[in-house]
Order: sequence, then structure tokens, then C-alpha cells
Amino acid sequence: MNQSEPVVYVIDDDDAVRESINWLISSVDLEVQTFSSAGEFLDTCSSGQAGCLITDIRMPEISGLELQDELNRRGWDIPVIVITGHGDVQTAVRAMKAGAFDFIEKPFNDQILLDLVNRAVMASAESLIEQIEQAEVKERMATLTPREKQVLDMISIGDSNKNIAHQLEISEKTVEVHRARVMSKMQAKSLAALVKMVLSMDAD
Repeated sequence: MNQSEPVVYVIDDDDAVRESINWLISSVDLEVQTFSSAGEFLDTCSSGQAGCLITDIRMPEISGLELQDELNRRGWDIPVIVITGHGDVQTAVRAMKAGAFDFIEKPFNDQILLDLVNRAVMASAESLIEQIEQAEVKERMATLTPREKQVLDMISIGDSNKNIAHQLEISEKTVEVHRARVMSKMQAKSLAALVKMVLSMDAD
């Protein structure tokens, strides 16, 4: 399977529901993997794949709510769409408070589910890209010398070359050299891009 292609995981202990959702999602050319239990899903899959998870809220052994908690514990950031039966809305709301992407009540409209899946897959892809970019920034930062890291920290809070030179007790010319090396190693095309990289790491 191509790791760049999103996958929609479907978990439901009802064979008919599972097959129905499989057919629906496959009809819009998305990769689908189905599971009859949350345990089977957890034993089979791992993080790092863009996509989303559709799960029934009430299942034997591990419920949809317990699955959401387990995903949080494992640090798997995947959008979860919870399917709930009539009267289970409060449970679905609890799942959303635990981090679920959204919920849909049975019997659901096919187009509404497809729209939810599309939104969830897009959110997952954006999140995965952000994680990859942050990993790349972290790798670039690791190539900086201690002095270059000092200069980077001071640049990111808006210090001028003159102020940096004064605080580090070096010449402005030396600051300019360090600054140029930082820009090169970080592959930043502008000061704004460099600051954005630093802020993205701080946010993480």
C-alpha cells in the first residue's frame, strides 16, 4: 500500500454495516480497511498513515469510547468518526470531548458520512504534513553549532544584529556570518520563514 495514500479504517462488529460502509467509501476511490473489533484494529495497524477511523460507539470487548482513549494513550493522532445509535448521543459527545473528530447517528445519510470522511482525511493529511515538516526542522536545528543556536534564539525574538553582537560580545560582522549560516542550514528563504520554523517547534 502506498503510504502517501490516505486509508479509511472501519470498525464495526456488524458485518452488514461494515460491508455497507466499505462499499460506500470505496465508491469514491478511497482505500478502506475493515475490522470486526477494536482489538483487531489495534493489533494490525500503526500510526503514521494519513486517513481516518470510523467506529461504532458500542462494541463488545473494547467500545468506541475506550478505543479513543487507547489511541490518545498511544499518541496516535488520527481523526475518529463515531457512529452512534439512537439514544447514544451523550456517549458520542463524551467521545468528542476525548478527541473524536465528529459523530454520526444511525441511520445515517451516505452523503453526510462521505462529507465527514473527506473533512477528516484532509485534516489528517494536513496534520501529517505538519509533523513531517516539524521533524525536518528539528533535524536542521540539530546541525547548528551552540553559537548559531544562540543567534537563532535571539533572531526569533526580534533582536537586531547590533543587540546580538552586544549581548554575545562579538562583532556585528560575526553576527552576520552566523546569521547567514543559520539561514542556510535551516533552509529558510526569509527571516519570516525562519521565525515561523522556530515558532512551530515551540508550539510542539
